[in-house]
Amino acid sequence: MSADEAVSVIRDGDTVAVSGFVGVGTPDELLIALEKRFLATGHPRNLTLVFAAAPGDGKDRGLNRLAHKGLVKRGVGGHWSLVPKLARLAVENEIEAYNLPLGCVSQLYREIAGAKPGMLSKVGLHTFVDPRQQGGKINNRTTEDLVSLQTIDDQEWLFYKSMPIDVAFLRATTADPGGNATMEREALKLDATAMAMAAHNSDGVVIVQVERMAERGSLNPNRVHIPGTLVDCVVKSKPENHMQTYATPYNHAFSGELRHPLESIPAMPLDIRKVIARRAALELPIHGVVNLGIGMPESVAAVAAEEGMLDCVTLTAEPGVIGGMPQGGLDFGAALNPDAVIQQSAQFDFYDGGGLDMACLGMAQTDKHGNVNVSKFGSRFAGAGGFINISQNASRLVLAGTFTAGGLKAEINNGALQIVQEGHAQKFLTAVEQITFSGSLAAETEQPVLYVTERCVFRNTPQGLELIEVAPGVDIDRDILAHMAFTPVIGDVITMNPMIFENRPMELKASIFDAPLRDRIQLSQDQTALEFNFRGLRISDPKQLVDLRALVIEICQPLLTKVDCTVYYDGFDVIPELDKSYRDLIAELEKTYYKTTKRISRDPFMRLRFGAELAKRDLHARLVRGAIVTNHAVHE
Repeated sequence: MSADEAVSVIRDGDTVAVSGFVGVGTPDELLIALEKRFLATGHPRNLTLVFAAAPGDGKDRGLNRLAHKGLVKRGVGGHWSLVPKLARLAVENEIEAYNLPLGCVSQLYREIAGAKPGMLSKVGLHTFVDPRQQGGKINNRTTEDLVSLQTIDDQEWLFYKSMPIDVAFLRATTADPGGNATMEREALKLDATAMAMAAHNSDGVVIVQVERMAERGSLNPNRVHIPGTLVDCVVKSKPENHMQTYATPYNHAFSGELRHPLESIPAMPLDIRKVIARRAALELPIHGVVNLGIGMPESVAAVAAEEGMLDCVTLTAEPGVIGGMPQGGLDFGAALNPDAVIQQSAQFDFYDGGGLDMACLGMAQTDKHGNVNVSKFGSRFAGAGGFINISQNASRLVLAGTFTAGGLKAEINNGALQIVQEGHAQKFLTAVEQITFSGSLAAETEQPVLYVTERCVFRNTPQGLELIEVAPGVDIDRDILAHMAFTPVIGDVITMNPMIFENRPMELKASIFDAPLRDRIQLSQDQTALEFNFRGLRISDPKQLVDLRALVIEICQPLLTKVDCTVYYDGFDVIPELDKSYRDLIAELEKTYYKTTKRISRDPFMRLRFGAELAKRDLHARLVRGAIVTNHAVHE
């Protein structure tokens, strides 16, 4: 049916769930028709809009079309930044408004579909979503509690309350007359199946916008993501209201129909944005899984591509993209050459469970405790999006952003950074306006957190933010401390990697995989700990084993006592012919020179195999947080 006919069934007071991630999967044809009906008739009124990511372009499209007084009573959303017209109604107290973590909204659709009362999650504890703070409420008009605190087995949890869905606005590519819908030209699957089930099982209406129709029975059932049994009506869209993203009418490499040659993508110019992205890229874990957030972190993907690192790390984006090169701007959410595109809620299951080896997210306001605010600034309401899910649960977190905001200008010359014009807005404040990330919780859980800017790097500690790196050409007193509302902890400050500021590739891949053995072994200053950086090392020549043995003997033999040893094994490989010889060597070295040995690897197969091989050599090992620890004094 037509879009006008489809939206005519929506009643005053209905709860309408809308799909979309920026412009991907956003059903603009239906939103246009709903706005048109309201402006012509004054109905429907007092709708509740539910959305995970912000379906909008930051101006007029998406949910911005519905930002009319009287049309909307309440908004429950994960990300509001790209729906500023709707956000303005929230900030001005014109509508009830909630900002819940994007992943939790996405997962809540499944709970609603299953007729469950809600969802338990640790996501949001000690942030503004925690009911001990604001409970996700945006203004004084908003009074109902959608989030409550519960204690189960002495652990704190947040309970996100379910709500019936009266109408679901979805988008797909192709539908048949029975309502079966496929998504072959969409860049993302999002929550289409769960939203359809949630509305259907709430005795609601499911409306699907598509770009084309097919004959009944002609669709491959394995490609049907929205079964016709859940669908009440289908609307064929005008092409201009069904772009693949708001920036791209259609790119075959977003939907996996072909692969784009990444070497043809031009390198970023060397500016402060690239400097920040390069420093963040130095933290990329070999063979690890990484999430890149919106804004400044988007550029890390471009740096990784320029450095040839995309085959060494798996980049992801929260709406369901795994692998490839995540995109930025109004293409955000899509990826060139993805390995897989899964449902958004499944991606957040993976994130929430600790699947991310690293996340790089944006950074706006930061305080001395390491708390970060990216969600609300005075009258500007951006929303948290997936930030809370991702930041709380990533094994390692890099927060990236400029040191000041509003007019900042800097030049990079001769490998040094010069601040030409300082930004007029400080970002390192005494206290953030809203806690989107809790630095105290991160310190309590010992989560490694870096705060990366163009001129310096901080890390989170139990004592607060600590300054650890400064860019060449930057003066700590003049360019850093003078523009902070607090004094950070200052210990041993080093210079940021000079390669970051050179106008040529950093040769990051070579520095990881081709580093000589001597550069991979480091003895601590107090001579009690030995660290081996075997990331990306391949043992393929017997001479490497001879050299390794000689280096360890050279370092350890003069010492008066055995040392604690740590070995990082991500990306490590040894050819089968040398496998036994390598393990015999490390057994010899451990028994002779090491007091304890900790092996760290993300690869569970490697960890278990190491344990078995060590046991054969009379070395007793146990698994500890993904690392094998061998203690030669106490057998466990």
